[in-house]
Amino acid sequence: QEKKIFAVQGPYPVIRRLLRARGWVERKLPSAGRLGRQPEQQRGGQEKQLQEEEGGDGAEQEETSYLLRNQVPYFIWTIRHNAVDCQLLQQDQVFNHYTGVSAFATKEGLCLNLQNLPWFDQADPYTFFPRCYRLGAAEERQAFIEDFRLTAARSLLKVALERAGNALTETEQRPKSSEGPGESHAPHPMSSTEGPPLPPQLVEEALQVCRQHLATLGHQDIDRDSMSPCMMGTDWDRFLQDFYRVVHEGAGLVLSEAQQEQCQTVLQCLEERLPQLAMEGDHNVWILKPGAKSRGRGKVRGGRGGTDTLSRRGPPITTSPPTPGIVCIARLEEVLQLAGSCMTPFARVGKWVVQKYVERLLLIFGTKFDIRQWFLVTNWNPLTVWFYQDSYLRFCSWPFSLRHLDSTRHLCNVSIQKHYRPAQGQHPRLPPDRIWSCQQLQAYLAQVGRADAWHQVMVPGMKAAVLGALRSAQDLVVSRKGSFELYGADFVFGEDCQPWLLEINTSPTMAPSSVVTGRLCARVQKDTLRVVIDRRNDPTCSTGAFELIYKE
Repeated sequence: QEKKIFAVQGPYPVIRRLLRARGWVERKLPSAGRLGRQPEQQRGGQEKQLQEEEGGDGAEQEETSYLLRNQVPYFIWTIRHNAVDCQLLQQDQVFNHYTGVSAFATKEGLCLNLQNLPWFDQADPYTFFPRCYRLGAAEERQAFIEDFRLTAARSLLKVALERAGNALTETEQRPKSSEGPGESHAPHPMSSTEGPPLPPQLVEEALQVCRQHLATLGHQDIDRDSMSPCMMGTDWDRFLQDFYRVVHEGAGLVLSEAQQEQCQTVLQCLEERLPQLAMEGDHNVWILKPGAKSRGRGKVRGGRGGTDTLSRRGPPITTSPPTPGIVCIARLEEVLQLAGSCMTPFARVGKWVVQKYVERLLLIFGTKFDIRQWFLVTNWNPLTVWFYQDSYLRFCSWPFSLRHLDSTRHLCNVSIQKHYRPAQGQHPRLPPDRIWSCQQLQAYLAQVGRADAWHQVMVPGMKAAVLGALRSAQDLVVSRKGSFELYGADFVFGEDCQPWLLEINTSPTMAPSSVVTGRLCARVQKDTLRVVIDRRNDPTCSTGAFELIYKE
């Protein structure tokens, strides 16, 4: 009569325990089939249940569940949305999923729908989401090729300026006694000493391309339906090969003083128009992802980012070409070749996305990390969003390097890093289990003189990114009053602490992979039930660490 019957499918002992403590009883679900049909249709459908280590009287729980086998569960928590036929749910049945969330909870959906955000909101997705393209869509594939080329031109100017600055510094620091009789003190072009210099017109070409791009930025068509003028009149195959020689192989560059001033001026103008100019770095690294996957699923390869891409001293990395997962690549032809080789019947054309890699990262002790940030949606109409005030960091196993694009240094997913040993001689303050709490991050930021960054830059930026992603897909999600959903958003941070959204996951893992996650995962489940169950009966009850950040 109190409708306190629940059903849980999957490894969620905390949810089961918390519901039982509230006086709920469990009706076990069959291991196969879908819930939502009429009880009599499921009669005799009990099969082997998921095995979990839980306390309590197992025999008594099994008996209670058997007696409830034909009863309707009024609270349903499953891993997958398709475990339940939502069309057959009653209005008073609470379910932990919505229909249509692939519009923002897959890499492909997020890539596609954030492009439309300016139509719904004043927010600019390029301020929080690295630019991204679906390689299966012809117009986006061409847009990516253009973007890669333009980024190469900008990167060449950055490298030229950096090397010129280094050369000037070395000249200024050279002892005066080293200047022998007859040596000229006249100004001379600044060049790299890392290899034979390339023709001086290479920098001039890059300047011309960037100027043309700058001239078109104010008149860009939102649909990107034609090739940019700056794409024409350039031998891009030759230009990119020269770019690779400079950036990845150490070839020299000759830069006159006049060109140095021009590079500075052009880059300053571009910075005013391109919010991602700083974070994109100068190696032109991109990341290829299977658009419908999450949590780094699939095999991982390293691309040819430099003269020695895969660390020979590191753990073995899978380099076989079939069905890769997330891949870091720094050469256009490799991106297109690898994406093309993945177009098997099981990997549809439109399911691969390529995204600009955040090269200028906030690192901790020279190591890359990302952050898992939970948020909860309890209504889509009106949109109602809760932001969790606790989160956790995931570290890579090896020090960050753009000359080594292997997964040990660049993919923070626990499901990937658990296969690798930490680097020898890693910083003693890095956690052995590769997990930190956000409180540990805040303590670290305070130690390095950035105590205000968490509350003034990082958290507000993550909230804005989450709301932007949800707003961009709001019209595509099926709203249901009796549903809610917990999500896990993954962010990295630029050197300026600006957060960059990478992806949003449904059914974020609750597996306690460390002491930190063991504590936080249990807590977020507890607080989720406070919001979606307790608050229905008592609107003034505590919602734990959940903060209501948006309600239309």
